Amino acid sequence: MRVNGLAVLVASVVLAGIGCGAPDPGASSEAMGETDAPLAAAPAIHSIDLSTGVRLEYLEQGSSQGDVVIFLHGYTDSHHSFDLNLPRLPRRYHVYALDQRGHGDSEKLSCCYLQSDFSEDVIAFMDQLHIPSAALVGHSMGSFIAHKVAAEHPQRISKLVLIGSSPTVAGNPVALDFQTVVDTLTDPIDPAFVRDFQASTFFRPIPPSFLDTAVSESLKVPATVWIQALDALIAEDHTAELPQITADTLIFWGDQDIFFSAAEQDQLLAAIPHSTLLVYEQTGHGLHVEQPRQFVHDLVRFLR
Repeated sequence: MRVNGLAVLVASVVLAGIGCGAPDPGASSEAMGETDAPLAAAPAIHSIDLSTGVRLEYLEQGSSQGDVVIFLHGYTDSHHSFDLNLPRLPRRYHVYALDQRGHGDSEKLSCCYLQSDFSEDVIAFMDQLHIPSAALVGHSMGSFIAHKVAAEHPQRISKLVLIGSSPTVAGNPVALDFQTVVDTLTDPIDPAFVRDFQASTFFRPIPPSFLDTAVSESLKVPATVWIQALDALIAEDHTAELPQITADTLIFWGDQDIFFSAAEQDQLLAAIPHSTLLVYEQTGHGLHVEQPRQFVHDLVRFLR
């Protein structure tokens, strides 16, 4: 379906996982980790049937003996949200990037898209792959799932990384405006709406191929999942649980993020013990896509 100009404006502050595409051809072999782990596994796609009753697809790469890092994408996106980042990560890390329930090529159940559903999938995934603890990296919607997991299962999260986040989406006026548009969506969703929705989340220019992939991935998500996932994200507020997080936490925020404010970053810092804020200037909500080299540099420095 096509939406009016107001809906497109609202889409500019959507909780989306940011557009994605092919690996950056400028990435050096050292940046890609080939020099420090020449025998590490190349990226591969797998699927797993979780005890939570959903089949997930996920990307895996890196050394099976390395520290585990799990990536969680944003609203209506997929593991492709991190396409510019994963090739740059040293292969000494054992990386998993999930297609969360209802997203990407994972199973699209007719119901159950609460934050607790997503967070329980993360723990079930770790349990079934015998991962005792992991660093957790979440963008936008994925960041709320990540800090919920870290708050409720602190012993399972070694480090926490939040990209384009805040303590909660509950009461956010722009999210509420966007909800009025999303709640009207029906299948098939208009690709023009999805393109506007994805493109408007960036402040800096991004490669067109990233946007094309982002649109394709969002179009895989049924309208009912768009509706349920956003409704649940807005309805739940687990801010009071954030002080339970014990992991060292790095908060990434772009100063041109028109969804989450500087004040909300201060609130995150105050709520999460052992947290640090890193601000990217002249950068928007999808900073890991807008500045992939700098993001990976800062991420790896934190993970060491």
